[in-house]
Amino acid sequence: MTIKDDLQKLLDILPQDLRQVLESHPQRDSLVEVVLDLGRRPEARFPNQAEYLSETPVTQAQIDDCIQRVGTFGGDNRAGIEQTLHRISAIRNRNGKIIGLTCRVGRAIFGTIGMIRDLVETGKSILMLGRPGVGKTTALREIARVLADDLHKRVVIIDTSNEIAGDGDVAHPAIGRARRMQVAHPELQHQVMIEAVENHMPEVIVIDEIGTELEALAARTIAERGVQLVGTAHGNQIENLIKNPTLSDLVGGIQAVTLGDDEARRRGSQKTVLERKAPPTFEIAVEMLERQRWVVHESVADTVDTLLRGRQPSPQTRTVDDNGKVAITRQLSVVNGRGGGQQLASGGEDSFSSGRTSGGWRSSGQMVALPPLTLEREKVGQSEFERLLDESFNYSDTIDFAASKNAGPNGEDLPLHVYPYGVSRHQLEQVINVLTLPVVLTKDIDSADAILALRSHVKNHAKLRQMAKARHVPIHMIKASTIPQITRGLRRLLNIDDPEIADDRELQLFLHSGSDDEIDALEEARLAVEQIVIPKGQPVELLPRSPQVRKMQHELVEHYRLKSHSFGEEPNRRLRIYPA
Repeated sequence: MTIKDDLQKLLDILPQDLRQVLESHPQRDSLVEVVLDLGRRPEARFPNQAEYLSETPVTQAQIDDCIQRVGTFGGDNRAGIEQTLHRISAIRNRNGKIIGLTCRVGRAIFGTIGMIRDLVETGKSILMLGRPGVGKTTALREIARVLADDLHKRVVIIDTSNEIAGDGDVAHPAIGRARRMQVAHPELQHQVMIEAVENHMPEVIVIDEIGTELEALAARTIAERGVQLVGTAHGNQIENLIKNPTLSDLVGGIQAVTLGDDEARRRGSQKTVLERKAPPTFEIAVEMLERQRWVVHESVADTVDTLLRGRQPSPQTRTVDDNGKVAITRQLSVVNGRGGGQQLASGGEDSFSSGRTSGGWRSSGQMVALPPLTLEREKVGQSEFERLLDESFNYSDTIDFAASKNAGPNGEDLPLHVYPYGVSRHQLEQVINVLTLPVVLTKDIDSADAILALRSHVKNHAKLRQMAKARHVPIHMIKASTIPQITRGLRRLLNIDDPEIADDRELQLFLHSGSDDEIDALEEARLAVEQIVIPKGQPVELLPRSPQVRKMQHELVEHYRLKSHSFGEEPNRRLRIYPA
């Protein structure tokens, strides 16, 4: 990467004693900003630390001296230095007098968008999200230059605070051939956006900080006219935009929809659900978590639909190393909660480990953990079905390899297309993703190889039985829409035997938030079953747990096809596991 910062021009506006300290500072080239507040010590901020530049508090005379060396402050209380990208922001008192300055270093970094250059070249609209200081404006500036110089497109930048192309009438060379339109007042940004389309015939419009409903509507108008948009918005993740009524239109808007009885039953959801109102203004979203790690949602529409259905999306995570090499991994949801996620990449550690230590029941000495199993790491993308086939090949004397070759109920090709009826789609996708089963869920019964349905629903639905019979699609029934029942049903569909011992991935299915308490409780139940109940045929009582955690333990016990009951009074209510 090439960095151009004109740092000396920013240092020249500072008081002389502070300038001399910074000019000889060892971290001078990584300076982020200098903060001058009346009556406080001047402070320099670097990427990982901050330090005081002097023990003498800042005086009003020093602040006034700095103000004289910079351009005029606009309606957004920002000023700049001509032909640079630096930004000076003011803090005023109640009378309008400036009593504080934030002098932020602006750098033109060439080569920052190597991670998403392929997306920029698609011509689709891109929305950049991230916390302040993560480099959104720097990336925007570089995208504008690449589109204008390398891809030869007509690019217009709406530069409200002169942060993208610098202060002054002549734009900074970092934007290349792109043109810049300045905005007289921040509240008029939406008008300038429309004016740019009507007057200057752009192919691409670049906008920084879409923050109001009018600006979101102007962005939609521009996108509907066939102009590519590249912009940033206030928010760290797509979920923040969905919850923000002002900006939710950028991702398509949200509305409540009432479903019919049959549709609600088929989805396994409530009758009133949230759905996306319209196509998103931006087709691609990039969450800038860190300067070298970005999360890419290649289809904002699919991501929003997935989130509204209570499921976790599987976006790309792109990172770049010191040599400029980009690595792309795919995030997979492995627990019910919002937080837990696992990246599919070679050499990664599982998020659940049977050998983990904690301050809970294990430290009390009530149980001793089984030694951790030594399993070979799976190859990237290798499915559960392929792993089992490999094992059966290695132990062909005990398992008939030929019999395992056809996975479907009638010898269908993989992946198996399953039509769920009355079964929670969220739980189905969770089991499929965690166990990497070769199964695809379909909403069309005509394209299904099999139907997975609740037994109670099939009994009361003659039409479904008739449709399945006419299309020669077998119906596989489960008693309840629970993780163990769904797991067993899918394995039965694929002719895969249930394992005698649950591995780490199986235990992840029963986690909700992935907290230490939940993991300890599941380990306690697993060890009780595998060490005492099954081998010795003795019942076991577990430690008292909360109702939610006890429910997870019940599900895990059901996975082993054993019975369990809760007894006792809260808060000492606990589980008792019985042998088969």
